[in-house]
Amino acid sequence: MSPSLNTVSSGSTKDEGGGVAPQNKGSWSSFLKSIASFNGDLSSMTAPPFILGTLSLTEFSAYWTQHPSVFVAPAAEKDPAKRAMLVLKWFLSTLKPSYSTRNDKYGSEKKPLNPFLGELFLGKWEDEAGTTELVSEQVSHHPPVTAYCIQNRKHGIKLEGYNGQKASFSRTIHIKQIGHALLTLTPPDNPSAPAETYLITLPNIHIEGLIYGKPFVELNSCTYISSSTGYTGKIDYSGKGWVSGKKNSFTATLYPTGKEKDILYTVDGQWPEAFTIREGSGKHGTVIDNYNSRNAPITPLIVPALEQQDPWEANKAWEKVITAITKGDMDTTNAEKSKIENAQREYRRREQSEGREWERKFFTRSDKAEDWWESLAKGMGERIEAEKTGGVWRFDKAKAETARRPFHEGLSPTG
Repeated sequence: MSPSLNTVSSGSTKDEGGGVAPQNKGSWSSFLKSIASFNGDLSSMTAPPFILGTLSLTEFSAYWTQHPSVFVAPAAEKDPAKRAMLVLKWFLSTLKPSYSTRNDKYGSEKKPLNPFLGELFLGKWEDEAGTTELVSEQVSHHPPVTAYCIQNRKHGIKLEGYNGQKASFSRTIHIKQIGHALLTLTPPDNPSAPAETYLITLPNIHIEGLIYGKPFVELNSCTYISSSTGYTGKIDYSGKGWVSGKKNSFTATLYPTGKEKDILYTVDGQWPEAFTIREGSGKHGTVIDNYNSRNAPITPLIVPALEQQDPWEANKAWEKVITAITKGDMDTTNAEKSKIENAQREYRRREQSEGREWERKFFTRSDKAEDWWESLAKGMGERIEAEKTGGVWRFDKAKAETARRPFHEGLSPTG
């Protein structure tokens, strides 16, 4: 969409620092006290500028596809069980970039910038897998929801989804992710058959290391991948306990839906490090793959050069805030961030008074999911909680075909 492009790594675009700086220790303690006494969703709180990162949550959609060849691999596998296993492998490969620190400095997680309604993040990957395109849009502000679509037309594979977050405090920060991702592909052995789908649930998060000022992410509970071809992947997350265990551990299994004990494949390891895929149940099955999360080659995400971006694109919109954070200029950080927040409040007031709704450029909302989507969720003991995400958000191909810069002519995120 732009003749001038530059390349950035979607895994380490900016420096995120190494924990809370000594001069901010007092402010950090005060912040912890404030969240400990806060009732309600922590995401509605205004975070102190010194704990802000330089990435917006709309950019996190890119972490699904740092490895496009792993993303498209299921589309070339003719055996449906192996295809489901490759989808599981791809999902596990996304955990490190999605939830580990952006620069591999353990204990240096920062709070992402909260996207504003209408914020966009657009890019593409180009490598041996061909061209893989990304569209990410903030489609709701109350509740905050990001929608995304990633597709590789050459291989006939597409991922779309949306998610929001609710944060609470109980000895540490707990973040519940609300929403689902949906992977769609055309079976290579039968191109005329209906596309098969994989419904993916999102892991819950808790933040460790707060008391030491060195926060890091742990995943807990379990998530599922439910396939229309009759296979289910279950991922159980565990962390380091008081006595035993390793940080960021998991065990995953793939089985025919409804037959959890008939395990076809087992995967275990540490998601920021490496994992092993075996046939059958447990650690005694035949090893068929070893995946090293740290050494896996990353394909750089190509985004428009900053001067070519629209004011509503994340890097352009947050440019002054990011510059101030990078310089450690907290006064300017707060001032520039407030300009965006105040303008967004004014836009919402105008829309309410005029009885209209903000125009989404790439996604459309419906009140409920399609029956087949609900059926996949039900098979995992889940439900599509449309009421918690402002609706069900789906990529709108017709909108995408007509979307052009400038996306909101005459309007700026700062008013």
